[in-house]
Amino acid sequence: MSHRDEYYNKAKQEGYRSRAAYKLKQLDADASLLNEGATVVDLGAAPGGWLQVAAERAGEEGTVVGVDRQRIDPIDGVETIRGDMTDADTREQIAARIEGATGDGAADIVLSDMAPNMTGEYSLDHARSIHLARQAFDTAMTVLAPGGDFVVKVFDGSDLAAFRSEVESEFKYVRAIHPAASRDESSELYLVGKGHITVPLEAGEETTVEIVDTGHEGDGIAKVDGYTLFVPDADAGETVRVVVEEIKPNFGFAERIE
Repeated sequence: MSHRDEYYNKAKQEGYRSRAAYKLKQLDADASLLNEGATVVDLGAAPGGWLQVAAERAGEEGTVVGVDRQRIDPIDGVETIRGDMTDADTREQIAARIEGATGDGAADIVLSDMAPNMTGEYSLDHARSIHLARQAFDTAMTVLAPGGDFVVKVFDGSDLAAFRSEVESEFKYVRAIHPAASRDESSELYLVGKGHITVPLEAGEETTVEIVDTGHEGDGIAKVDGYTLFVPDADAGETVRVVVEEIKPNFGFAERIE
């Protein structure tokens, strides 16, 4: 029996709509992605194998929304949207569905198993996969909650490093995983971003902060909505007016204004 037939037959026996369901199961086991009560958005979700797994993991208290240009046959516990995820209207529908279920309009995890129509020309197929992955990433940035996770399929190749760097700028850490259910000869892999970072400040912004601690190099440390801001020449207990000089994903630097 071929590797493909093993998972194809298993999916048929266990009632999953596609063999890809086992990729998500393996990704979840490896990276702890899906939890009871989670709010999940699956982009390019047809025919629904990943949606079935997400609904099982999220349970009755969870919210699972699938998006695809194609019609997705109904799945218990899953809401579907037929539309192009790059359209503003579709993104608004995603947010509305989440908000209607959870009240905050934000997802705990955004998934994408999308792949381009294959041409057989590897460089073109790779470029198209990165294009789709970037669309999924852009969508994730509009609906993902602080601390949320992102999973996206890509084909390995020359454009991957630049895209991975973009994802790394928005998450605490990113890893690449090749699930066992992927075909051995396939160049596909999944980038898994854990812990979406949200920065509440912008470079050049002026604000007032309370210095709550002192860093190893003597700089004052302020916290703004959980974000760390280093302020030279400031001591713990002071409240100071600062201008933000530099912003990084996990921390930033500011100068006090006299």
